[in-house]
Amino acid sequence: MKQERLLKVLLAPCISEKSTFVGEKHRQVVFKVINDATKTEIKSAVEALFNVQVKGVQVSIVKKKAKRFGGILGTRKAWKKAYITLKEGSDIQFATA
Repeated sequence: MKQERLLKVLLAPCISEKSTFVGEKHRQVVFKVINDATKTEIKSAVEALFNVQVKGVQVSIVKKKAKRFGGILGTRKAWKKAYITLKEGSDIQFATA
């Protein structure tokens, strides 16, 4: 895979109550990824960017949601998130300010 593609696969870490619980219980990290990313691309991107060993990748699609913006009815976009399981001894630390 091309290095340029791997740098574009991961968009942002998902930091929420659910992702924190999953991280503590199952040694997983949650990332928002581009919609056409495959599991192998996600695994390669995480290993290249963070220098960790990945045990497995689970992917889920968050479906679009109808919302009202003032008097206008609209929708939020659908997006994909990846649950990355890390091998023993590997850890990703996100700096918090």
